[in-house]
Amino acid sequence: MAILVGIDEAGYGPLLGPLVVSSVVFELPHDLLRADLWTLLGKAVSAHKKGLAGRLLITDSKKAYSRSAGIGPLRRTVLSCLNALDEPPSALSTASDLIRTLCPDCLERLTLDPWHARLDDQPLGHDMTDAGIAGAVLRKTLAEQRMRLRAIRSRCMDAGFYNERVERVKNKSRVLFTELCALILEAFTRDAAADTMQVIVDRQGGRIAYQQELLRMFPGFALSVLRQDDKMSSYELSRSGKTMRIHFCMKADANYLGVSLASMVSKYLREVMMEAFNVYFCGLCSSLKPTAGYWQDGQRFLKDLSTLLPEYQYDTRKMARIL
Repeated sequence: MAILVGIDEAGYGPLLGPLVVSSVVFELPHDLLRADLWTLLGKAVSAHKKGLAGRLLITDSKKAYSRSAGIGPLRRTVLSCLNALDEPPSALSTASDLIRTLCPDCLERLTLDPWHARLDDQPLGHDMTDAGIAGAVLRKTLAEQRMRLRAIRSRCMDAGFYNERVERVKNKSRVLFTELCALILEAFTRDAAADTMQVIVDRQGGRIAYQQELLRMFPGFALSVLRQDDKMSSYELSRSGKTMRIHFCMKADANYLGVSLASMVSKYLREVMMEAFNVYFCGLCSSLKPTAGYWQDGQRFLKDLSTLLPEYQYDTRKMARIL
């Protein structure tokens, strides 16, 4: 059996709220590594909003989420997929349950911020029965194709954590790359028995060459460049007799189901964290307008905060990202 990992992020550009990067790990037969997983799993999932008929929408998060549809499509897919895992979470009703499931090492750090202090009290607001049924259908459909959904993991970087690392390395793209490589190494280590591992990542900006950064992040690995062009950059890394291939692909979040799902997981977790942020601050002042955290509106929010709550003291570097 082989391991197929999809990785994507959400929130790279905003001023407020976390940057989240997530991985989705499938186990599948070698002959399905190049298959269209939307077709194989068509009984349970679809890439299109129309005609879902109870199936899960798995697509680029930018298509799944909109102001009109809200968080609902993201929430249903992510929570149902978590229920389809080999070992589904025992509790999945609050924001802290979600974080504990996706990135348990982040929870203690996140709750140090006052706007994240009540994640235990923030309901996810989903239909638990529906998420259980849709998850069971996906698990059964995977089994019919001799597949398993092995893991869904995230790295949630709040503004304070992000700022510390950017100040250290002086490069925000390297901060993101470090976290996505940590997810790759986690999968490589966890699935040590697998004889083949393929990793697909959405291309990082306009970069084509990644070998130097990969050598920095994976010391002790032998690296071979398989391909570097404007569509895909592929590398083979080996250590202790085990090999993995990492592919940085253009539009991976639209063309590979695992990357699309990772995109949705990252976006959903970010939106849950932004909900906590807005609930906290709008609870302090009802005249404050909530923010999605993107650069222009984030600046508006900080200006409104200083105007409407001039007595409120906060550490700017804990709330807003540096350039």
